[in-house]
Order: sequence, then structure tokens, then C-alpha cells
Amino acid sequence: MLIGLTYNLKSYYLAKGFSAERVAEFDCEETIDAIENALINGGHEVVRIGSLEQLIERLQQAERWDLVFNIAEGMYGIGREAQIPALLDAYQIPFTFSSTEVTALALDKGITNMIMKAKGVKVAEFTVVSTLKEVGRVRIPFPIFVKPIAEGTSKGINKFSKIESKEALLAQCEYIFKTFRQAAMVEEYLPGREFTVGIIGNGAEAKAIGVMEIQSVGNADKSAYTYDNKQLYEDRIIYSIVDDPKVEKLALKAWKIMKASDAGRVDVRCNAKGEPCFMELNTMAGLNPTYSDLCILCKLKGFPYDKLINTIVDSAISRSK
Repeated sequence: MLIGLTYNLKSYYLAKGFSAERVAEFDCEETIDAIENALINGGHEVVRIGSLEQLIERLQQAERWDLVFNIAEGMYGIGREAQIPALLDAYQIPFTFSSTEVTALALDKGITNMIMKAKGVKVAEFTVVSTLKEVGRVRIPFPIFVKPIAEGTSKGINKFSKIESKEALLAQCEYIFKTFRQAAMVEEYLPGREFTVGIIGNGAEAKAIGVMEIQSVGNADKSAYTYDNKQLYEDRIIYSIVDDPKVEKLALKAWKIMKASDAGRVDVRCNAKGEPCFMELNTMAGLNPTYSDLCILCKLKGFPYDKLINTIVDSAISRSK
């Protein structure tokens, strides 16, 4: 099978002057090489395409592929992860991971939380604010937690994200508005254990690869899985596979409610009572074989990287038939 590979290359944007945090979700050469090699080992022919702009150019030149393996996060707007899926839909070219509409919805943490709450999945008390006036009307008891409405890789989550006062809340929301040019998610702080659940498959056939606990140690910020903790994970984080049926059940329910596809992660954190709460659904989890959470989880479970990549392809093919 001829497979096109779409991605945003981190080094390209760093060379253009973008900050390391701005391009944190983008991929390095190691990731692209690893995916390409896994696909070749799976018997496929691979064509590197690149970003949205490069995909448009190749489509205009009448180039086509049997499937596109898409890991491009996109640059601008809350719907950025859905831009390449939408374009491929228009050209009737199958692609990996969730549909255009699911990809767009899942990046918006506020909408996703509303869906989960409506479907009976436990979430922290939350609200979404987009102006400082709205921030002044927040009534969630302290401590609370603040993060951008539509970012991944812990972007915008730092030592100031756990909030204890109105003044700190205003300051952190203003930082998010100015830095990320998007609304802020303000939610009840969850002080309990944190997990991520790796999931593969579609619909009723979806299953959990495993449940991985994320524990902060040493000099790590203990309040959350912050951007700095994630970047310095080797010294700050311990990852371990745990047997927690409640966490796995909640994650699978969330995955099926959103109709997510092929592979991804569901993040879960426990409240003060020890009850697992849905935090986020990642429809396009990082695939660096060394440091991406899903790949760390798979390695701990003895699930080979090449098998993960080709399982994603097989799942996407099954949906396109």
C-alpha cells in the first residue's frame, strides 16, 4: 500500500523563530524516521508529504495515495488538527486517526467536557472564560486549575496553573489569553492520582492497551503534569503500568462516546475522594518512540512500536472499506 505521511516538522518552525513551547506538539526527525521505518517493515511504501501547505501543493499536482498517515497538529485555530483530515475528506483519501469532526471537537476541552458530563462521565466542576470580566464571575471554590482550552503536550500548564486566589486567577487567565489567543478552562483542582490510558480500535471493538500512572518525583512540580515536568520527564516523572479497572472503564467509555478512531489516549485524574475523573481525550497522541506517553505506555506493556504503527494503519483501512 502507498502511504503518504503528513506532519509538522519542529526544526522547520524553530528555524523560523517560533518558541520551543509554541512548537512543542510538532514532531522531530526521529519520529518521522521511526514511523516511516515501521510502515516499511509492515510492507508499505511511504511518501513523505509534510505540512498542510505541502499537502495542498501535492494534491494540486494530482498526486494521490492509498492512505495518509497523518500526525500534523496544524498551526492556527482551535480546528487546526482537523484541517488536514477535512482536506483529505474532500479528496476522498482515507487517513489515520479520528474523523474530521471528532478531531475538531476533542481539541476543545470545554465542549468535550460538556459531552462527557451529558453522557454521565465524571468530570471536574468547570467553566470556560474568554474575557477578564468573565473571570471575575467564576464561582468554583479554591483551589482551582487553569489551562488553555485547546492545547496539548501540557502547553500553558505551569507552576502557576494551580490557583489559590482571585488575583492569581486573573493573572493566569490573562497569560493564557495573551500567549495562546484562546479561552481558558477553569476547573476544580483534582488532587489525586493521575493516569493516561492508551486505546486502540474503533467503536465496540476498541480496547485499552493499558493504564499508566504518572507520578511526579524529585524537583518536579507536584501539582500537575506541567509542561516543564513533561519536557524533563527523565528526572521528574515515574511512569508505571497499573491495574485499575475503574480508570480503564471510564477511559473506554469516553473513547466510545466521542467515536474516536484507531489509537489515542484518555487522560484521567482522581478527585479528593479518589474517584477517577475524565480530563482529556487525545485523538492524535504523540508517536515519538522514546518520549511520547503512548509509546512509553506501549513499551512498558511489551507492545512493540512497529506493531502499534501498523495496528493504526490496519484500523484505518478497516474503516475505509
